[in-house]
Amino acid sequence: MAAPPHLCVIGDFAWDVLIRTNTELLRGGDTFGEVMLMPGGSAANVAVWAARAGCATSFVGKIGRDRMGQLAHENLQAEGVEAHLVETDAHLTGSVAVFVDHTGERSMVSGHGADFYLLPSELPLETLPQARHLHLTAWSFFTDPPRTAARRAARIAQEAGATLSFDPGSFQMIDEMGVDAFLAATTDLGIDIFLPNKEEGAILTGCKEPLDIARELTAIYPGALVILKLDADGALVWLDDAAHHIPPATNNLVDATGAGDSFAGGFLAHYLRGASAVDAATFATEISAWVIEHPGARPAPDARLVALLASTPS
Repeated sequence: MAAPPHLCVIGDFAWDVLIRTNTELLRGGDTFGEVMLMPGGSAANVAVWAARAGCATSFVGKIGRDRMGQLAHENLQAEGVEAHLVETDAHLTGSVAVFVDHTGERSMVSGHGADFYLLPSELPLETLPQARHLHLTAWSFFTDPPRTAARRAARIAQEAGATLSFDPGSFQMIDEMGVDAFLAATTDLGIDIFLPNKEEGAILTGCKEPLDIARELTAIYPGALVILKLDADGALVWLDDAAHHIPPATNNLVDATGAGDSFAGGFLAHYLRGASAVDAATFATEISAWVIEHPGARPAPDARLVALLASTPS
């Protein structure tokens, strides 16, 4: 009998319509580029990257009873993720328009698909207590539903002894929700690992410098291990009241889509299997560096990535 998953991720599965231009897109203009349909969703991305890095992983989410939902099942199965997907006729499987400009920077427009309508009554109560660790993203907190379901999942997992990580997801969505409302919905969760990027950390703390952001976040989320993603500047691990800077592994930006999710998945896979926070962040930085050199949030692995993933502790 297979061992229960070390990691459970709850949240969004969505299909990314990736639009990548070769030149600057002018208002009212036309240009050539690439248009691709690729699997995505912040939470699903984390689950896939953790599984690729060798961590037994399950995913809980909601999809439409449609062809794209069927493909979601097939995608997660192919990636080795144990999927617990609630199906509905009321909403379509989630989709996201991802615009990648000629510099590699990305902007997203998220539709309100089935992933935004997960209810507490739909949670797999037999799965959540088995996880050693639960990961949540803020995309499950910006609206309700699915906020109540995500908070309930956190309580169920923690009552069974699991630890909890959280990615605040989007500085723009935090701003639209309101910082005070966002903090009210997340600071009582008992977060063990907090994984913001610099922009998210800045809007939550009002600070501009990474050291100040990390220090203030540990006050806002007491007891949390803060891992601050710094994009082209690498990452910062705030551990035992001291900062540990992780240098970037590349600055060859092709497409930033999914970089933060791959970082989170790589970090959790490494950390939950015994690596130190600094070693796990170093590994995660290398994974996300590979991702930004390829289009999409979950590019197909090549020989270089396979070798990198094999360095995960057993």
